[in-house]
Amino acid sequence: MTKSKIFLILFLILAISVAILMLISQPKDTPTAAQNIKALIGGPFSLIDHHGKNVTDQDFKGKYMLIYFGYTFCPDVCPTELQIMSDALDRLPETTLNEIFPIFITVDPDRDTIDVMTQYVQAFHPKMIGLTGSEEQVKTVKAAYRVYAAKEISKDNTIDKDAYLVSHTSYIYLIDRNGEYVTHFRSQTDPKVMAERLLAEIK
Repeated sequence: MTKSKIFLILFLILAISVAILMLISQPKDTPTAAQNIKALIGGPFSLIDHHGKNVTDQDFKGKYMLIYFGYTFCPDVCPTELQIMSDALDRLPETTLNEIFPIFITVDPDRDTIDVMTQYVQAFHPKMIGLTGSEEQVKTVKAAYRVYAAKEISKDNTIDKDAYLVSHTSYIYLIDRNGEYVTHFRSQTDPKVMAERLLAEIK
């Protein structure tokens, strides 16, 4: 056997040994991508519901939360997504529906007062809960759920205090009985698909 072949065999043995060693030494508790997302989304919050009652995330423990962030002055995206959520809920058997709190959290607390939220959520689903609060309270819950929201600036670089639009994340989040992230639904999800996934997740 030539020296070059011996060298090649030794090199291959060394490479395989290093690979095996790295595999063995890799930490067993390295988080998966799904675990990372679960850790990043969700958390404690304190807000005011559309009846004027102070609520926290603890008030919803023991049930699932189906949460959408938006605002009542939204011209199209928000009502569309809330209608999709409502249609999905109407497809569920009563036993599953009873395990869910459908929640609409405003990203525009300046205009979305308790009275405004009361009128708005009634247009969608009888179980829907509208949550508002102070700027700081809403900022906290947006940060917990990694939600982006910002008032749009007009062409003259100003913000119309009454007619401004708000750019925002448009996902519907499913949170489990312990307040932990389960999954989310992207904009324009088919209500039938959403209902099927809710049935599969909620036991």
